[in-house]
Amino acid sequence: MKILSAAEVDAALDDLALIDRLDGLFRAGCEMPVRHHHVIAEPTGPGSAEAMLLLMPAWTRGPPAGNGASHLGIKVVTVFPDNGKRSLPAIYGQYLLLDGTTGQTVAMLDGTMLTKRRTACASGLASRYLSRPDAHRLLMIGTGALAPELIRVHAKVRPIEEVAIWGRRPEEAVRLAADLSGSLPRALARPITVRAVADRRQAVAAADIISCATLSSRPLVEGSWLRDGQHVDLVGAYTPKMRESDDEAVRRARVHVDTRAGALKEGGDIVQPLASGVIGESDVIADLYELARGQRPGRTPGDVISITLFKSVGAALEDLAAAVLAITAR
Repeated sequence: MKILSAAEVDAALDDLALIDRLDGLFRAGCEMPVRHHHVIAEPTGPGSAEAMLLLMPAWTRGPPAGNGASHLGIKVVTVFPDNGKRSLPAIYGQYLLLDGTTGQTVAMLDGTMLTKRRTACASGLASRYLSRPDAHRLLMIGTGALAPELIRVHAKVRPIEEVAIWGRRPEEAVRLAADLSGSLPRALARPITVRAVADRRQAVAAADIISCATLSSRPLVEGSWLRDGQHVDLVGAYTPKMRESDDEAVRRARVHVDTRAGALKEGGDIVQPLASGVIGESDVIADLYELARGQRPGRTPGDVISITLFKSVGAALEDLAAAVLAITAR
């Protein structure tokens, strides 16, 4: 059995290769039962935020796209929102990869790194289909562990020249901007400007792509701030009670999701406007299955008017694709 640490998972996964692998597996499909959610109330005492245990299985019935073997995998994830107060990550995880024909253990991979990398690349895949090919200004809302991953992937998919970063704690936005100012140009092999911003409304209006990765329970992107041709990438707000966009943003946009089964039940950015009647299920134009299979078009060539919105809640298919790529790429 192989054991891959966070650093080994990170080194094994190439962003563009993982985007291609995700595209292939969404096209081919796999078995993916609904994830198990188990709420852990007040884990550190009265008044503490509820935590969550997630179990996410997936398996292929035949040879998956780009690989000759069948695999079965399951991710175990814990989400403890109060961990930031202890200077700890909010999310931890481990991934168990098994042989799909015998059930034999193939590998144990660090699930936290696997989740970060596949989540960012799922947004990159959506951007391939939905953002303008000439998008060159990116706004990152949020300064957590996913932020640098999302920034790097968006900048590999589109010719990003300017990155603005907004965070609830301005000092964290400044710190992240300083870190990326040196590392990002080297990773991309081209000049790129990274800066922290304080005016969120102005930054949203100026961006071509707006990416959000937060634990917010109130909207951070308002529809009245948006302009024609933008792409909104919503990665946080993973429960029905959480939200990163308001009703007007969802109403104005052409809405897409990673999976209908997940986003229409779990992501507050979709669940809440559905419940209030702002949108109906038919207003969700496509998920990544339909985009990858060509069943629904993404942004058509020359479309500089549409506002596109992608809501991601994560899918076990993405973990399986990333885990198989990680062990075959080493």
